[in-house]
Amino acid sequence: MKKLILGIALTAGSLAFAQTTTTTSTSSASPVAFGVKAGMNVSSLTNESGLDDQGSKIGFNAGVFANIPVATSFSIQPEVLYSQYGDKYDQTIAGTRYSSARHLDYITVPVMFQYNIIPNLYLEAGPEFGFMVNAKNKLKNETDNNTIDESGDYKDSLNKFNFGIGLGAGYYFTDNIGITARYVAGLTDIAKDRPSNSDAIRNNVFQVGLAFKF
Repeated sequence: MKKLILGIALTAGSLAFAQTTTTTSTSSASPVAFGVKAGMNVSSLTNESGLDDQGSKIGFNAGVFANIPVATSFSIQPEVLYSQYGDKYDQTIAGTRYSSARHLDYITVPVMFQYNIIPNLYLEAGPEFGFMVNAKNKLKNETDNNTIDESGDYKDSLNKFNFGIGLGAGYYFTDNIGITARYVAGLTDIAKDRPSNSDAIRNNVFQVGLAFKF
């Protein structure tokens, strides 16, 4: 994982160097911008029929990005984020409400291709590569706010690599501060060794947040 992230960082640096060289010969290109971003995840797990396996779970995402212009209205934005995925199921039994949640945490590396409709508004699409760092189940009594059971890390039984496709948009109120929204549809099964007669389960997440360019 470290080697892959280092490789992506070197690639981004190479692109940044190439873009810096290009800007010396054209005045229309913008300089490379670096920044930080953070926001909320609303994640779920779906099977091959597209139906929710359980319910949605609230989490967060946070990390860094580089925005690399490649043309007047186009740019490439690689990111490295810590992102919380998973799902949650609520059930009421004899007047007591319980929740069962799967917490799946990843280091994600989205590579978004962005198009500026207007200078401050963009649309984006691109792949996201994820690397699992933590996986826990939690059973909780929501009525009295007590945790009934919390399993240890079981990521060894899951597929540590996750791949998805992201679609999103963003708007910058100023040159530095903007809001972002993105939906990432997972394409890989979270299970490592799934029986051939059962459906694959995939990650899905909707993200909203703030971005700050330096």
